[in-house]
Amino acid sequence: MVAASIIIPVRNEARQLPELLAGLQRLRNQGCELILVDGGSTDASLDLAREQVDQLLTSPRGRAWQMNTGAQAAQGEWLFFLHADTRLTPAAEARLMQLATSPTPAWGRFDVVIQGRHPLLFLVAGLMNARSRLTGIATGDQLMFMHSSLYQAVGGFPDQPLMEDVEISKRLKKLRKPLSCQEKVITSGRRWDEQGFWRTVGLMWSLRWRYWRGVSAQQLVKDYYS
Repeated sequence: MVAASIIIPVRNEARQLPELLAGLQRLRNQGCELILVDGGSTDASLDLAREQVDQLLTSPRGRAWQMNTGAQAAQGEWLFFLHADTRLTPAAEARLMQLATSPTPAWGRFDVVIQGRHPLLFLVAGLMNARSRLTGIATGDQLMFMHSSLYQAVGGFPDQPLMEDVEISKRLKKLRKPLSCQEKVITSGRRWDEQGFWRTVGLMWSLRWRYWRGVSAQQLVKDYYS
């Protein structure tokens, strides 16, 4: 019996996958299904994952599409959506297994720690967690999860290239209040390290502000990748 399905959307993540998938084998041995959904990798991602997951799928590029592809194939009643650069702490693993045995449908996310070079990344993580707790909006970095019945009730992730996590959170909030798990997951600060700390902070807050003001995800994605 599958306790839960962990769905990992990837594209050219060969550097991240060995450590990520090795760490997830503990959960796999406890009955969790690992589903990796590739969005067109040109590196060794598919070869590295082939023996380490239960399902290896492909889909068009884009996290929303990839996560929906994984969810539609999932055998577990609980769906956990994990980014390739996010790692679970032992406390988060234990909480995930606790959730996976709960008979009560729910949705939510975990608190996050950002691992990187800049000394203020702890502040960014703290503000992210506080904002999420206050607004009820989860982000992909925070290991979003939901019971499959709630996923189906909102029609899965919206067909958009950015802010899919924000949009599905808004829809799920109408059904019930999210769980804010205080157990930590560790996500990479590589964007802040590679593209500049203040530039990245400004970009992230600007995108969220503009999305709240009604700017389309199709327009925002152009700024995100530029």
